[in-house]
Amino acid sequence: MAGKRMRNKNQEEDYDDIPDSVKKMSKKSKKKKKKHIFLKIVLILLAIIVILAGVLIGFVYSKIARVEHDDIDESQIEVTEGVETTGYRNIVLFGVDSRQNSYEHTLSDSIMIISINQDTHKVRIASVYRDTYLKIGSSYDKITHAFAKGGPTLSLSTLNTNLDLDLKEYVAVNFNVVVDVIDAVGGIDLEITSDEVKYINGYIDEVNSVTGHNSEHITKAGTYHVDGVQAVAYSRIRYTSGGDYKRTERQRDVLNLAFEKIKTMNLFELNNLADVVLDEVSTNISTTQIIGLLSQVANYEIEDTVGWPETKGYQPADVWYGAPVNLEKQVQELHKFLFDEEDYQVSSTVKSISDTIIKKTGYK
Repeated sequence: MAGKRMRNKNQEEDYDDIPDSVKKMSKKSKKKKKKHIFLKIVLILLAIIVILAGVLIGFVYSKIARVEHDDIDESQIEVTEGVETTGYRNIVLFGVDSRQNSYEHTLSDSIMIISINQDTHKVRIASVYRDTYLKIGSSYDKITHAFAKGGPTLSLSTLNTNLDLDLKEYVAVNFNVVVDVIDAVGGIDLEITSDEVKYINGYIDEVNSVTGHNSEHITKAGTYHVDGVQAVAYSRIRYTSGGDYKRTERQRDVLNLAFEKIKTMNLFELNNLADVVLDEVSTNISTTQIIGLLSQVANYEIEDTVGWPETKGYQPADVWYGAPVNLEKQVQELHKFLFDEEDYQVSSTVKSISDTIIKKTGYK
């Protein structure tokens, strides 16, 4: 033990004899070594983060890749010269009358123009009534027929030329998607009136038959926590007071309630939702753009919704049409609602279509 103490003492004496410059070099070497280890740890952590981010991005891409992407030729979508909406992202949601995952030669029973203010993230939605009498190509017909005649390209072109818009993006869904979304978010709360009870059960039976579900009837007025089938049945009612106007209001209410619940869902729940619905959606929005929209979804707020336009019945034969009264005025009201344009001056194209509708229907 004494020898050990002597050696330690000698070592201390030897260390005291080392020049200060050498001591400083030794301390710097230790510091460099510590820094080197620290940098290694940082690089390892960064590598892990990059790998995880890559996995996450790959995961998201793999999910969205399941969406049916429609690479329509945008140059074929008509936009009236000089018409441009800046500061807004406008997407059309088509709810098509299809019981299968096919969107060809089918009517668009629901048409919603979703306008996102890119500065405020406020969202406004205008439902275009399916029976609205507009110019489709070279003839005049119900707007719902545009999708059946020429798919999203003709539908977007019709909305653009008749409404002075520059719509290029769309999403199409069928009944099944809405049922699945409502079920995936755990249902929504709806107040159902006695007038609606008269019709809702017929629609529940039809949607049950199409989807293979077995949702219950609603027998009396009241507030209900409804499932997907019941929500779709509710949104399809059109024979109460208000007709198609009230029906589109119901559709917007269902969409709004579902959207608010989606905003509160965690990653696991969103993943389950994606698994359920992505295979049933058709769109021309790219995967990258979809991810960009989804990254902002928590910031979006549906500020207001409206049905468009004010119409009167026009029945030249056995078919009823909704004649806008009048189109020029209604387009001005639409631009005021969507874009806060107080004194919008319609294009000569809209004026010409408006004059023709007045001549055909007699409604000014």
